[in-house]
Amino acid sequence: MKISEKGIEFIIKEEGEVLHAYRCQAGIWTIGVGHTGGVTPDMRITRVQSRELLKSDLKRFEKAVNDTIKHPLLQHQFDALVSFTFNVGAAAFKASTLAKKINTNSPWAEIRHEFLRWNKVKGKENAGLTSRRKREAKLYYGE
Repeated sequence: MKISEKGIEFIIKEEGEVLHAYRCQAGIWTIGVGHTGGVTPDMRITRVQSRELLKSDLKRFEKAVNDTIKHPLLQHQFDALVSFTFNVGAAAFKASTLAKKINTNSPWAEIRHEFLRWNKVKGKENAGLTSRRKREAKLYYGE
């Protein structure tokens, strides 16, 4: 599967979009929608370039979801999982209990709970991540 335009817009809204280089919280030069490859301090891009970088970056997260999830997904479920994976990383998603629960067709309450577990920064609950995970779970369930 591939992420939909609605899924891309969801990620842009969640991540934000900055058209000039900046250092993210981890100190890494970033531009556009979380793009880090080859970014230099003086770099500026257009919105069109930002979207092209995002679509290119999303390919590896689409692949991670496609390779990991064996249970059939609806488009909105795939979009939610790509957003989640974009945020937590492909390796974390592949090893997650969330992926395991989806693959075993666990009850929806268990899957929703797994989304909500990924809301911490350096071991402390983060309100922004809690809100994002709730929105991703809602998207996953088509709410």
